[in-house]
Amino acid sequence: MSTEYGLKRHFNGDAARLLGGKIRAVHPEFDVDGYAAEVERLIPGKELKDRVLVLAEGLRTRLPEDYVDAVGILVSILEDELAEGEGMFNVSWFLMPVARFVEEYGLDHPEVSLDALVEITKRHTAEYAIRPFIEQHYDLTMKRMPAWVTDPSHNVRRMASEGTRSRLPWARTLSLFVKDPGPVLAVLEPLRSDPSEYVRKSVANNLNDISKDAPGLALATALRWTEESPTPETAWIVRHGLRTLVKKGDQTALAILGATGGEHIKVPALRLTPRTLTLGDTFVLRADVENTDTRAHSVAVDYVLHLVRKNGRTIPKVFKLSTLELAPGERRTLEKAHTIKEIQTRAYYPGEHLVDLQVNGRVLATDRFDLEL
Repeated sequence: MSTEYGLKRHFNGDAARLLGGKIRAVHPEFDVDGYAAEVERLIPGKELKDRVLVLAEGLRTRLPEDYVDAVGILVSILEDELAEGEGMFNVSWFLMPVARFVEEYGLDHPEVSLDALVEITKRHTAEYAIRPFIEQHYDLTMKRMPAWVTDPSHNVRRMASEGTRSRLPWARTLSLFVKDPGPVLAVLEPLRSDPSEYVRKSVANNLNDISKDAPGLALATALRWTEESPTPETAWIVRHGLRTLVKKGDQTALAILGATGGEHIKVPALRLTPRTLTLGDTFVLRADVENTDTRAHSVAVDYVLHLVRKNGRTIPKVFKLSTLELAPGERRTLEKAHTIKEIQTRAYYPGEHLVDLQVNGRVLATDRFDLEL
C-alpha cells in the first residue's frame, strides 16, 4: 500500500496517461505508453515540483521540436474555464505540467508563452509560470498587466495579482518587488474592490507580502483604499492584508481596522486549565476583559502561544480570539479551547509554554502550562 500523501501522489504514470490521452486526441503521434512508463520510472523519491518537472520534460521530448507548435498543441487540449469556487487542485490538477512546460521552455518565445499562460490560468493557474517572465521579460510582461487586471475572467485577474506576489509560497522570491513594491501596488489598484472572492484573497495575500518588507507603504495603501473605496470588498482585503502587522501589534494597522482604546482595557483574570498536558490534550483559556474608559471601544483580542523549540528557545504563534465592542465600563468573559496536536508544519517539545493575552496588540496578561511528552 502506498504511503504517499498530498498532491504529489497524483503525479505518476496514471497522470501521464490522463494528460497524454488528451494530447493524443489532437496529436495522434503522441506516445502515451512510453510517456507513462518513463514518468513511472523517474518519479520515485521525488517531491511535487520535481515530479511535475518530470512530466513537463517528457512532454518536451514527445511534442514537436518547434516550441510554438508544441505549446499550440497543449493549449488546444484545454477545456472549459474554471468557474468561481472551482479549484486548480481538485479539478484541473493534471494541467500543472502544462504550465511548467511554458515556464521551462517558453522564455525564448515570450509573446506566444504569455498568450498561452492566459489560457492556462483560466483552467488551472499560472502564478508560478509567470514569474520567470517577470524577471527576464519585465517590460513586456508588465505592459500586459493593465489588460489582465480588467479581464472579464476572474482567473486572469487573479493571475496578475498572484503572479506578482514577492513572497509567493513554494516559489522563488521576486527580489525586484521586495526592493520596490510600487509596480505591484499599481497592479493591485484596480483590484482593490474586485467582485471575485478568489481575486480578493490574492490581493489581500499580496498586500500582506508587501507589509513584511515595506510596512509603511502597505499601511499607507490600506488607509487610502479604506478612505477612497468604502466597500465591503475593500474592507475585507484590507483586514486580511494587514494580518501580519496586526499580529505584531502594529498600532497603525489596528487603528485602520477600527480598533480603539487599547490603553483603557484591562484583563483582571487569565486562566488556563489544566496546567499539565500531553499531546492530544486540550487546554481551555478563560479571560475577563474590561473597558475602564467612559467611552465605548472596539478591541481585537488575540492569544499568543510561545512554542518551545528543540533547543529550548521559544517562538510565538498568534491565534485570533475575538473582536469585541465594549461599552463604557463593560466587562466580558471570553473562553477558547485549544488542542495541542502536531500538524505537518508544527512540532511540539516538552517544557513550560507561556500564553499571552493581547488586546489591540498589547500584552495584558500571561499564564502558562507544562507540556509532557
